[in-house]
Amino acid sequence: MPNKPLAAFLCTTLGAGLAAGATAGPLETEAGAMTAEPVVEGLQMPWAFGFLPDGTVLVTEKNGRLLAVRDGERQEIGGLPKVRDEAQGGLLDLLVPRDFAEDRLLYMTYSKRQGFRGSGTAVYRARLSEDGTRLEDGETIFEIARGSGGGYHFGSRLVEAPDGALFVTIGDRGEGDLAQDLSMHNGSVLRITPDGAAPEGNPFAGQDGALAEIWSYGHRNPQGAALDLNGDLWAVEHGAQGGDEVNRIEPGTNYGWPVISYGKNYDGTPIGEGTEAEGMAQPVHYWDPSIAPSGMTFYDGSVEDWQGNAFISSLKYNYISRLAGEPLAEVERLENDDTIRVRDVRQGPDGALWFLSEGNGTLYRVTAATGG
Repeated sequence: MPNKPLAAFLCTTLGAGLAAGATAGPLETEAGAMTAEPVVEGLQMPWAFGFLPDGTVLVTEKNGRLLAVRDGERQEIGGLPKVRDEAQGGLLDLLVPRDFAEDRLLYMTYSKRQGFRGSGTAVYRARLSEDGTRLEDGETIFEIARGSGGGYHFGSRLVEAPDGALFVTIGDRGEGDLAQDLSMHNGSVLRITPDGAAPEGNPFAGQDGALAEIWSYGHRNPQGAALDLNGDLWAVEHGAQGGDEVNRIEPGTNYGWPVISYGKNYDGTPIGEGTEAEGMAQPVHYWDPSIAPSGMTFYDGSVEDWQGNAFISSLKYNYISRLAGEPLAEVERLENDDTIRVRDVRQGPDGALWFLSEGNGTLYRVTAATGG
């Protein structure tokens, strides 16, 4: 549940940080009328955001900038790694661990140059300086086994597991067949330690020809991932032409790409063997046509009607999907002029739903229309 002192801090300090002339847009939902309050505007290709215990909001921009917003003022944080900003690659996800207050460590994913022309998804760990202006003692703790010359399908969400391990989503890097190859990290969800190693209990550890970091495989491009209220891991991934999937992630499971899919190739030809194959998991939910899903969160905040629901952002159709029920299925679309190419969606420590619009270059906070 929300941290009440921090919630009050956020409501006060971030409200003061609205840009001059910024207004809260109306957002009609089945839970009642809401408003989307602009908190930070003028962002350049924002990709992810997170919250520090003191109420500071951090935002990554794909071009390699990390911004801190405090008391309505924004500041660029120094000390980031050299990021290869190309196509879908760049500075991507951000994770503020639960124990940040103890050691001030942050984790980020980014596209790292590998070899002469290649690049791959990497995880960077660094300590935020006491004055909050710089990253210190930074190091790349993990990078995928081999990059690709294409600038596509980096995946790149970070989730902290209940035991402190890190889940990292990796796209197939445009080489679909590698998502079925356990000797490659492409097209997989990884589980690593905070130091970047493979922890005990990973399903393929000790198996000849398999990489020990792999937790699940057969994914195309998972750009959203989150724990539900029971602590179970879920991911949402881009299909091709149709076939975007929501999957409950189980260790050692093959999710089928590119052998099975509910989508088609962009030239209209079938993908693989169809929609089912022995030994390959079915999605819990899928979209056809594709919505280009990105961020994902499970809600336990201040709106009672949303308890336990999943929220997934759409880049293509400019809305936030609300999923509920057993199995999870889309039950509502939250959309207005603010939800343009929503890249990330998270619940804030104040109990509100927050989202990051790449199209508007703005971070928003959703509250009841009567205040909150």
